[in-house]
Amino acid sequence: MNSNTRATTRTWNAYTTYRECSVVTALAVHVVTMTRAGASFIAELDGRPVDMLHADRVLRAADRLEVVVEVLEAAPIGKATACALHRELGALGYKSHYALASEVLGVPVPSLAALTAEDAAVVRSYAYGQMGRAA
Repeated sequence: MNSNTRATTRTWNAYTTYRECSVVTALAVHVVTMTRAGASFIAELDGRPVDMLHADRVLRAADRLEVVVEVLEAAPIGKATACALHRELGALGYKSHYALASEVLGVPVPSLAALTAEDAAVVRSYAYGQMGRAA
């Protein structure tokens, strides 16, 4: 797993063995999905919405977990690529690179290094387009 990216959705198969007096009474596989939606999370158990606490209990009680689906958010471009973008924007005559990126993307941009490659390409394309040049 790439440590630079976070999962926006992760789905597990949770394998659980139920016992009574050391005798196996049942085996179950539950499908648990957790999705990050902004600052909150949404949980599903076997395709039905549940609260996060319930989903967490199922995961913790499982004998074995298997990640079956993982959707990662796009990785940031990092400092080196952001530095190159700063130089490019400066060469085009832009003074306020963060303001430009914020205007283009419609969200506050406190650091170019935190942009995704797609967002950086949009900012670059816009900057060149405003100068009547192709990126």
